Amino acid sequence: MSFAAAVAAKPAARGVVAARCAFLALLAFYSFRILTHPVASNYVGETFLHLVNLPFHEAGHVLFSPFGRFLQVAGGTIMQLLVPAVVAISFYMRKDRYAAAVGIWWLGESMADVAPYADDARAGQLPLLGGVTGSEVEDYHDWEVMLGKLGLLTWDHSIGSFFFVTGGVVMAAAIIWGVMVSFRQPEAD
Repeated sequence: MSFAAAVAAKPAARGVVAARCAFLALLAFYSFRILTHPVASNYVGETFLHLVNLPFHEAGHVLFSPFGRFLQVAGGTIMQLLVPAVVAISFYMRKDRYAAAVGIWWLGESMADVAPYADDARAGQLPLLGGVTGSEVEDYHDWEVMLGKLGLLTWDHSIGSFFFVTGGVVMAAAIIWGVMVSFRQPEAD
C-alpha cells in the first residue's frame, strides 16, 4: 500500500498506520537520543530499556553456568541479545512483520546497551549490579573476564564501538522496515 493508498484507505486502516508510525517515531527519537551520546557516557545504561534488558542479562549467567566459567560470564550478553532476536523471529514466523520489526529494533537497542559494558573492560569504572565497579572487585566485570581470557582486553573500545554502531544500524533498519510494513499491509499485520 502506497502512502496515497493509505490516506485513501478506510479510517480504521488509516488509524493503524498512524498508530504504528507514531510508535516508530517514538523508537526513532529514543534511538537518536541513545546514538547521540558517546559510548563511554553509558547514557543507554540509564534508560528505561536497560532495566528491561538487565533481567535477561542476569538470567543468562544462571542458564549458562553449567557450561563453565567463560560461558557463564558470556551468557549474560548472549541472553541479552538472544531474547529480542527470538522475539523478532517468533513474530516473523507468525507473519506479523511489524512486530518483528519492533523486535529487531529491540535487538539493536540491546546491542547498544552492551556497548558501554564492553567499552569499560579495562577501565572498570561502570557501576555494576551489586553497587561496585569492575576495578573494585576482581573477576567481576563480564567483559574484563571475557576479553582477558581471549587476550583481547586492549580491543575493548573497538568492541564497544562495534556493538554501538551495529546496534544503531540495526535500530535504523528496523524502523525503516516497520514504516514500509505499516504502509504495505496496515490491516494484515
